[in-house]
Amino acid sequence: MRRERSQTRKLKISKIDFKFHIIIPARYASTRLPGKPLLEINGKPLIQHVYESACQCDAEKVYIATDDTRVQEVAKSFAAEVIMTATDHVSGTDRLAEVVSILGLNDEEIIVNLQGDEIGVPASLIHQLAKGLHDHLDHSIATLYERIDNDADINDPNVVKVIFDQNNTALYFSRATIPYLRQSQKRDQFQQQNYFKHLGLYAYRVRYLKKFTATPVCDLERSESLEQLRALYTGEKIYIEEACAPAGIGIDTEEDLNKARQKFQTSST
Repeated sequence: MRRERSQTRKLKISKIDFKFHIIIPARYASTRLPGKPLLEINGKPLIQHVYESACQCDAEKVYIATDDTRVQEVAKSFAAEVIMTATDHVSGTDRLAEVVSILGLNDEEIIVNLQGDEIGVPASLIHQLAKGLHDHLDHSIATLYERIDNDADINDPNVVKVIFDQNNTALYFSRATIPYLRQSQKRDQFQQQNYFKHLGLYAYRVRYLKKFTATPVCDLERSESLEQLRALYTGEKIYIEEACAPAGIGIDTEEDLNKARQKFQTSST
């Protein structure tokens, strides 16, 4: 997949001329960080930071989707619109699908899924994501990647890698090192910049969200624990671009939380 460096990083989108919605799934019962949406960062709960970032993105509407009244109460305290969902959803995508059903959105509307634990995602990434899907009518999903510049991430199963074709349509996502280098090949013949890290940001067409919940889990998804493989397995097309700006901080561990607290404390002083 040798190619010239994408020009996407130079992209600046100040205003968009189409409509999209942002839905923020926020689950209270995190295994590693219980009550994660309500953890305080620089005087505000995490979910408020995420919501306020989303409100800077020119979306038609921003919703918080949760199954916990504690999250609902805190979200209402900063005037967010909250949609209460079922407690038995397996994934955030399932929660999104319930929200679009509750709201009665039409099939071609665009939904950006901004995770409730992703702090500091810039508006330019949300715009890029929504525009990528808007401009590619034959795709059901859009997402983003970053180039990998170190061997540790290339070989880390917690870093999801992606490969894609010449039209920026995803071919496969994996926790394994893809593409694989045979022993006869040297890393300097296939530079680190030819490995791509998938960012967990998605834009969906509503029609796909409706289909997702009715589609059974496939073996590939189960094996890799990556739900986007369900879409590829059933023939859906995923559009992918190089992220135009650094992503935010995904908070999964105490270390991530401390990093976010340090960053946002620094940025406010």
